[in-house]
Amino acid sequence: MKFLVIANKFDTAGRNILAQLLDLEPVDYFVANDEVMDSKNLDLEKIKKYDLIIFASKHKSKKHEKTLSVHSPGNFREVWGGGESGRLNLSSALFCKHLFETLIKEKEKSGLKRYSVTMEATHHGPLIERPSVFIEVGGSEIEWKDKAATFVVAKTIRKAIHTFKLDKHREIAIGIGGGHYCPGFNKIQEKSNVALAHIIPKYVSPITSKMIIEAINQTVEEVDFAILDWKGLGKSEERQKIINILEENYIQWKKISE
Repeated sequence: MKFLVIANKFDTAGRNILAQLLDLEPVDYFVANDEVMDSKNLDLEKIKKYDLIIFASKHKSKKHEKTLSVHSPGNFREVWGGGESGRLNLSSALFCKHLFETLIKEKEKSGLKRYSVTMEATHHGPLIERPSVFIEVGGSEIEWKDKAATFVVAKTIRKAIHTFKLDKHREIAIGIGGGHYCPGFNKIQEKSNVALAHIIPKYVSPITSKMIIEAINQTVEEVDFAILDWKGLGKSEERQKIINILEENYIQWKKISE
């Protein structure tokens, strides 16, 4: 597979990740002059030449939580910084799982105890013609400038690119429910045979048939089933609506506990 790493030169974390990655070894890369979440800032013709795009970026949160995170891009409702409403980008569940597992191992080896490793629900752009994934350093400007944290991400990208293999024995799923940092799905991604890419959080409710079908269609691999964050779907009536949508569309489903 051919990988392209993209960062925004004005994004402190993304710039540091890319610079440290290039210090480790040459990789194919593109430096954007503005937000990478907006496809107008990207070289779309260059992107078409690659199999998978990795966006190295900072992550903003209201609480300035110190995180190293992985997520797929797309907008279920409101457009966050690029893309289109109701459209998700293609994403590989197998590569997302591999990148997440690699990030956990590299973080543990580094001794960066003040950071947590987490997946995030699918959010923001860009919308491009190739499968993509974001890997980010979250927090404040202090964390984005933290060369130890960005080096962990750089090493993660390097190792993930070199060691990724298509594993046909994995089960492929989408996630539905829960919050933005989806702790239940983190456990699934880290400790089970299931690979996840797109996750539909509860805060985009009402969750619709269109959202679920889009998440399935925009997963590179064939999706085997949906996983429901049972407690993270709200009241029993809300859970039943999701189940009805899944069963009407002949989509198998399981609870996180299963």
